Amino acid sequence: MATPMIAPSILSADFARLAEEATAVAGADWLHVDVMDAHFVPNLTIGLPVVKSLLAATDIPLDCHLMIEDPDRWAPSYAEAGAHNVTIHAEAADDPCSLARDIRAAGAKAGLSVKPGTRIEPYVEILKDFDTLLVMSVEPGFGGQSFMPEVLSKAKTIRRLVDSGELTLVVEIDGGINADTIEAAAEAGVDCFVSGSGVYGASDPAEAVRALRAAAAKASPHLTSPL
Repeated sequence: MATPMIAPSILSADFARLAEEATAVAGADWLHVDVMDAHFVPNLTIGLPVVKSLLAATDIPLDCHLMIEDPDRWAPSYAEAGAHNVTIHAEAADDPCSLARDIRAAGAKAGLSVKPGTRIEPYVEILKDFDTLLVMSVEPGFGGQSFMPEVLSKAKTIRRLVDSGELTLVVEIDGGINADTIEAAAEAGVDCFVSGSGVYGASDPAEAVRALRAAAAKASPHLTSPL
Protein backbone atom coordinates (compact mmCIF):
# COMPACT_ATOMS: atom_id res chain seq x y z
CA MET A 1 0.00 0.00 0.00
CA ALA A 2 1.13 3.54 -0.75
CA THR A 3 1.47 6.31 1.80
CA PRO A 4 -0.32 9.67 1.50
CA MET A 5 1.44 12.24 -0.65
CA ILE A 6 1.72 15.79 0.67
CA ALA A 7 2.34 18.63 -1.81
CA PRO A 8 2.95 21.99 -0.11
CA SER A 9 1.73 24.87 -2.26
CA ILE A 10 4.19 27.70 -2.71
CA LEU A 11 1.23 30.04 -3.28
CA SER A 12 1.34 30.41 0.51
CA ALA A 13 5.13 30.70 0.68
CA ASP A 14 7.28 33.83 0.74
CA PHE A 15 7.94 34.53 -2.95
CA ALA A 16 11.07 36.50 -2.06
CA ARG A 17 12.57 33.37 -0.46
CA LEU A 18 11.35 30.49 -2.61
CA ALA A 19 14.57 28.46 -2.43
CA GLU A 20 14.51 28.65 1.37
CA GLU A 21 10.80 27.91 1.46
CA ALA A 22 11.39 24.75 -0.60
CA THR A 23 14.06 23.67 1.86
CA ALA A 24 11.65 24.30 4.73
CA VAL A 25 9.35 21.49 3.56
CA ALA A 26 11.99 18.77 3.38
CA GLY A 27 10.23 15.42 3.23
CA ALA A 28 7.35 16.65 1.05
CA ASP A 29 6.44 14.39 -1.84
CA TRP A 30 5.80 17.13 -4.38
CA LEU A 31 6.09 20.91 -4.36
CA HIS A 32 2.91 22.38 -5.80
CA VAL A 33 3.36 25.38 -8.08
CA ASP A 34 0.29 27.42 -9.06
CA VAL A 35 0.81 29.15 -12.39
CA MET A 36 -1.89 31.79 -13.00
CA ASP A 37 -2.23 34.22 -15.90
CA ALA A 38 -4.93 36.66 -14.70
CA HIS A 39 -7.16 35.48 -17.57
CA PHE A 40 -8.31 31.95 -16.79
CA VAL A 41 -8.36 32.94 -13.12
CA PRO A 42 -8.46 36.44 -11.60
CA ASN A 43 -4.93 36.35 -10.25
CA LEU A 44 -1.38 36.59 -11.56
CA THR A 45 1.38 34.54 -9.96
CA ILE A 46 4.51 33.10 -11.56
CA GLY A 47 5.54 31.55 -14.85
CA LEU A 48 8.17 29.42 -16.51
CA PRO A 49 11.27 31.50 -15.60
CA VAL A 50 10.53 31.21 -11.87
CA VAL A 51 9.76 27.50 -12.24
CA LYS A 52 13.14 26.97 -13.92
CA SER A 53 14.87 28.75 -11.05
CA LEU A 54 12.96 26.69 -8.51
CA LEU A 55 13.90 23.47 -10.30
CA ALA A 56 17.54 24.41 -9.82
CA ALA A 57 17.00 25.10 -6.13
CA THR A 58 15.21 21.95 -4.93
CA ASP A 59 15.20 18.19 -5.41
CA ILE A 60 11.50 17.96 -4.51
CA PRO A 61 9.53 17.07 -7.67
CA LEU A 62 7.54 20.04 -8.95
CA ASP A 63 3.80 19.64 -9.44
CA CYS A 64 2.91 22.48 -11.81
CA HIS A 65 -0.77 23.41 -11.88
CA LEU A 66 -1.46 25.58 -14.91
CA MET A 67 -4.46 27.82 -14.34
CA ILE A 68 -4.03 29.55 -17.67
CA GLU A 69 -5.67 30.14 -21.01
CA ASP A 70 -4.14 28.36 -24.01
CA PRO A 71 -2.39 25.58 -22.07
CA ASP A 72 -1.69 23.88 -25.42
CA ARG A 73 0.88 26.58 -26.08
CA TRP A 74 2.60 26.58 -22.70
CA ALA A 75 2.21 23.23 -20.94
CA PRO A 76 4.88 21.22 -22.81
CA SER A 77 7.50 23.83 -21.92
CA TYR A 78 7.03 23.13 -18.21
CA ALA A 79 7.58 19.44 -18.89
CA GLU A 80 10.66 20.17 -20.98
CA ALA A 81 12.04 22.33 -18.17
CA GLY A 82 11.91 19.37 -15.79
CA ALA A 83 8.59 19.56 -13.94
CA HIS A 84 7.55 16.17 -12.59
CA ASN A 85 3.83 16.64 -13.18
CA VAL A 86 2.07 19.23 -15.35
CA THR A 87 -1.65 19.70 -14.76
CA ILE A 88 -3.99 21.46 -17.19
CA HIS A 89 -7.60 22.46 -16.69
CA ALA A 90 -10.35 20.58 -18.46
CA GLU A 91 -12.16 23.89 -18.91
CA ALA A 92 -9.19 25.50 -20.73
CA ALA A 93 -7.76 22.84 -23.03
CA ASP A 94 -9.07 22.46 -26.59
CA ASP A 95 -7.94 18.83 -26.83
CA PRO A 96 -6.93 17.54 -23.38
CA CYS A 97 -5.88 14.09 -24.59
CA SER A 98 -3.59 15.43 -27.30
CA LEU A 99 -2.04 17.85 -24.83
CA ALA A 100 -1.53 15.03 -22.30
CA ARG A 101 0.43 13.13 -24.94
CA ASP A 102 2.56 16.20 -25.63
CA ILE A 103 3.27 16.67 -21.91
CA ARG A 104 4.27 13.03 -21.54
CA ALA A 105 6.43 13.17 -24.67
CA ALA A 106 8.24 16.15 -23.14
CA GLY A 107 9.11 14.11 -20.06
CA ALA A 108 6.49 14.82 -17.40
CA LYS A 109 3.40 13.17 -16.03
CA ALA A 110 0.14 14.70 -17.23
CA GLY A 111 -2.63 15.87 -14.93
CA LEU A 112 -6.20 17.03 -15.51
CA SER A 113 -7.93 19.44 -13.14
CA VAL A 114 -11.58 20.37 -12.75
CA LYS A 115 -13.09 23.38 -11.01
CA PRO A 116 -15.61 22.84 -8.18
CA GLY A 117 -18.57 23.47 -10.46
CA THR A 118 -17.37 21.17 -13.26
CA ARG A 119 -18.93 17.70 -13.34
CA ILE A 120 -16.42 14.85 -13.53
CA GLU A 121 -18.60 12.42 -15.48
CA PRO A 122 -17.98 13.94 -18.94
CA TYR A 123 -14.22 13.46 -18.43
CA VAL A 124 -14.11 9.94 -17.03
CA GLU A 125 -13.50 8.38 -20.43
CA ILE A 126 -10.44 10.51 -21.16
CA LEU A 127 -8.81 10.05 -17.75
CA LYS A 128 -7.08 6.94 -19.07
CA ASP A 129 -4.77 9.38 -20.89
CA PHE A 130 -3.74 11.11 -17.64
CA ASP A 131 -1.55 10.28 -14.67
CA THR A 132 -3.30 12.51 -12.13
CA LEU A 133 -6.73 14.02 -11.54
CA LEU A 134 -6.67 17.24 -9.52
CA VAL A 135 -10.01 17.96 -7.86
CA MET A 136 -10.29 21.64 -6.95
CA SER A 137 -11.89 22.06 -3.53
CA VAL A 138 -11.95 25.87 -3.80
CA GLU A 139 -12.49 28.16 -6.75
CA PRO A 140 -9.06 28.46 -8.40
CA GLY A 141 -7.28 31.78 -8.17
CA PHE A 142 -6.49 32.60 -4.56
CA GLY A 143 -5.09 30.81 -1.53
CA GLY A 144 -6.65 30.80 1.92
CA GLN A 145 -10.18 29.90 0.83
CA SER A 146 -12.49 27.56 2.74
CA PHE A 147 -12.69 23.90 1.77
CA MET A 148 -15.76 22.86 -0.25
CA PRO A 149 -16.72 19.35 0.96
CA GLU A 150 -19.29 18.87 -1.79
CA VAL A 151 -16.51 18.19 -4.31
CA LEU A 152 -15.51 15.00 -2.50
CA SER A 153 -18.10 13.07 -4.49
CA LYS A 154 -15.79 13.47 -7.50
CA ALA A 155 -12.89 11.93 -5.63
CA LYS A 156 -15.10 9.05 -4.51
CA THR A 157 -16.24 8.41 -8.08
CA ILE A 158 -12.69 8.24 -9.42
CA ARG A 159 -11.44 6.23 -6.43
CA ARG A 160 -13.98 3.51 -7.25
CA LEU A 161 -12.76 3.39 -10.85
CA VAL A 162 -9.12 3.23 -9.75
CA ASP A 163 -9.83 0.49 -7.22
CA SER A 164 -11.73 -1.52 -9.83
CA GLY A 165 -8.80 -1.30 -12.25
CA GLU A 166 -10.65 0.81 -14.81
CA LEU A 167 -8.28 3.74 -14.27
CA THR A 168 -4.67 4.08 -13.14
CA LEU A 169 -3.96 7.54 -11.77
CA VAL A 170 -3.26 9.60 -8.67
CA VAL A 171 -6.29 11.33 -7.16
CA GLU A 172 -5.16 14.77 -5.98
CA ILE A 173 -7.03 17.54 -4.17
CA ASP A 174 -6.25 21.23 -3.85
CA GLY A 175 -7.93 23.94 -1.81
CA GLY A 176 -8.43 24.47 1.90
CA ILE A 177 -6.57 21.30 2.90
CA ASN A 178 -5.33 21.49 6.47
CA ALA A 179 -5.47 19.53 9.73
CA ASP A 180 -9.24 20.08 9.93
CA THR A 181 -10.12 18.92 6.42
CA ILE A 182 -7.53 16.35 5.34
CA GLU A 183 -9.26 13.42 7.03
CA ALA A 184 -12.48 13.92 5.04
CA ALA A 185 -10.47 14.10 1.82
CA ALA A 186 -8.55 10.96 2.75
CA GLU A 187 -11.76 9.09 3.55
CA ALA A 188 -13.04 10.04 0.06
CA GLY A 189 -10.10 8.26 -1.56
CA VAL A 190 -7.59 11.03 -2.26
CA ASP A 191 -3.93 10.04 -2.73
CA CYS A 192 -2.18 13.43 -2.89
CA PHE A 193 -3.05 16.44 -0.74
CA VAL A 194 -2.06 19.98 -1.74
CA SER A 195 -1.78 22.28 1.25
CA GLY A 196 -0.71 25.91 1.24
CA SER A 197 -1.38 27.76 4.47
CA GLY A 198 -1.82 24.40 6.22
CA VAL A 199 1.93 23.90 5.73
CA TYR A 200 3.47 27.32 5.28
CA GLY A 201 1.29 28.87 7.95
CA ALA A 202 2.80 26.51 10.54
CA SER A 203 5.78 27.41 12.69
CA ASP A 204 7.52 24.26 11.43
CA PRO A 205 6.47 23.52 7.83
CA ALA A 206 8.34 20.20 7.66
CA GLU A 207 6.60 18.97 10.80
CA ALA A 208 3.26 20.13 9.34
CA VAL A 209 3.96 17.93 6.30
CA ARG A 210 4.59 14.93 8.56
CA ALA A 211 1.49 15.61 10.65
CA LEU A 212 -0.76 15.96 7.60
CA ARG A 213 0.61 12.73 6.13
CA ALA A 214 -0.04 10.87 9.37
CA ALA A 215 -3.58 12.25 9.65
CA ALA A 216 -4.39 11.26 6.08
CA ALA A 217 -3.03 7.76 6.56
CA LYS A 218 -5.10 7.28 9.71
CA ALA A 219 -8.32 8.26 7.91
CA SER A 220 -7.69 6.66 4.51
CA PRO A 221 -9.21 3.30 3.58
CA HIS A 222 -6.50 2.63 0.96
CA LEU A 223 -3.31 4.33 2.16
CA THR A 224 -0.95 3.26 4.92
CA SER A 225 1.03 5.10 7.56
CA PRO A 226 4.61 6.05 6.73
CA LEU A 227 7.35 4.10 8.47
